[in-house]
Amino acid sequence: MSARVLDGQALAERMQRDIKPEVAAFATRHGRPPGLAIVLVGDDPASHVYVNHKVKAGTEAGFRVDLERMPASASLDDVLGLVQKLNASAIHDGILVQSPLPKAMGAGAEQKVFDTIAVEKDVDGFSAESVGLLVQKRPKLVACTPSGVIELLDRERIPIAGKHAVVVGRSDIVGKPMAMLLLHRDATVTIAHSRTPDLAEVCRTADILVAAVGKAGLIRRDFVKPGAVVIDVGVNRVADAAVVGSLYPESHPRQRVFKSKGALLVGDVHPEVAEVAGALTPVPGGVGPLTITMLMMNTLTAAKARVGG
Repeated sequence: MSARVLDGQALAERMQRDIKPEVAAFATRHGRPPGLAIVLVGDDPASHVYVNHKVKAGTEAGFRVDLERMPASASLDDVLGLVQKLNASAIHDGILVQSPLPKAMGAGAEQKVFDTIAVEKDVDGFSAESVGLLVQKRPKLVACTPSGVIELLDRERIPIAGKHAVVVGRSDIVGKPMAMLLLHRDATVTIAHSRTPDLAEVCRTADILVAAVGKAGLIRRDFVKPGAVVIDVGVNRVADAAVVGSLYPESHPRQRVFKSKGALLVGDVHPEVAEVAGALTPVPGGVGPLTITMLMMNTLTAAKARVGG
């Protein structure tokens, strides 16, 4: 068996094309485009890359995207003050504070910032109020990566109701909201994690297996029931030749990419899973592009709600 590839990149491009007329219509009707404010604190290289992708995608779709940069020396109070200012802004419908924040702000800083964002502008869906509404099945805005997974499953006509879904990972950003969304679509959901006894056996019970743990190649072929749908949320930068060698044979094209760049982005799912899965998302080009697309969808949803549309 060779797994069907679930092409998130192609879907994201189609959705971004489709959203442009809606964004233009909103701008014509209300005299301004939907507005997104992105707060970037510090100098984390990966964060800068992610933010640049978000700014580019939003701008190309017709949104107003304002990037608010703050130095790594900024205090938590500085960030909270900026968020409160953006909460009151008439031109910003969505607010995103890029994670992670500088470690000097303290362990609880991110959640304090997320909880300060007005729920109607919380396009990342990370605040306690947003999560509570999701749990009660009356969400306003849902975390972008899990909602992108649901969008992909729907567009690929993969049934969810009545299926057993296993989510490997229990983060507030992906694992928990992913489980809630699947549960609300009538799947029977198991959440597994690093301390789950016999993780492979639990995963083999899944009709839909979502890997979101951040460990390169963790999910091997013996974790997967033949024909299962496997969603790889992991994005891991690997610079160790031995790890890359455990994933790809020397003759594989991705080995050439690694040798030319010195690093490789890989998922949580080992490539050998393609031999047993029925469908599989690639990394890169699977769930990642949909995360940014769902951010745009959330921003448009927030804008329409704010003007009563």
